[in-house]
Amino acid sequence: MENTEDKTSRPGSARDGRQVSFRRKPDWLKVKLPHGFKTRDVVGLLNDKHLHTICSSGMCPNRAECWGAGTATFMLCGDICTRNCRFCNVTNRKPGPLDPREIDEIADTVSRLNLRHVVMTSVTRDDLPDQGAAHWARAIRTIRERCPGVTMEVLIPDFQGRTDLIDIVADERPEIMSHNIETVRRLTPDVRCVATYDGSLGVIRHIASRGIRAKSGLMLGLGETRDEILQAMDDLLEAGCQVMTIGQYLQPSARHYDVREYVHPDTFAEYAEIGRAKGFRHIESAPMVRSSYHAEKHIL
Repeated sequence: MENTEDKTSRPGSARDGRQVSFRRKPDWLKVKLPHGFKTRDVVGLLNDKHLHTICSSGMCPNRAECWGAGTATFMLCGDICTRNCRFCNVTNRKPGPLDPREIDEIADTVSRLNLRHVVMTSVTRDDLPDQGAAHWARAIRTIRERCPGVTMEVLIPDFQGRTDLIDIVADERPEIMSHNIETVRRLTPDVRCVATYDGSLGVIRHIASRGIRAKSGLMLGLGETRDEILQAMDDLLEAGCQVMTIGQYLQPSARHYDVREYVHPDTFAEYAEIGRAKGFRHIESAPMVRSSYHAEKHIL
């Protein structure tokens, strides 16, 4: 892939004390975060409910578009993760117990915002005997009971590859089950913590075997090659994945994995064409695409 990034950089300090540089973002990544009545209204309600969303905590530039389309992404199981992946900015330390009010607050917010489609993700909870699977199942049931007609996508952790835990969620029959492979096979050991490339493909394969639409996502700009990206597409299709998202990795801080390339929008568009030709039912591929972008369209 052509590296079209601006070479200008700014310094920073990594956690181990080494000096690193941030690559300056190219123009196509310089977007204004949304401000307006709808955004203020939603953020205010989320703050009142003490809820965590990827939309807000990740400062997603697509959030106003998604909220306007009646979609939002909620984060289950708190906001502290038991893993410390090098690409992710979620807090890593020993989490507390699950909040029994969390699910009711999410369901109430879905109802008050009159959402049509809900995406739920979560931190990884390796500290829990069931890794949060029962909490996931109750969340799906509660939203279905209190918000009839709402469709759902669940973006699950790997549950350490335990199919019995994946089945606890799958038994609730969400419209889409998603699990991100995040990066190509070669880079997975450097980028992800605990999770493996084949393990994630196994999660996708099991979801597909349950007759539920399977979805996954890939970040670019970590040093992957074109051939590795195409191989990842083939691996996902072989596992039964029908929906794929591809977006640009953005380094959260100096201590996170370095951005190696800002991939040009034309290259993302090319991957979208290739993915559709290969057989993906839906594929979203652009620099600012994130896992839940246009999620309401993926159930069709």
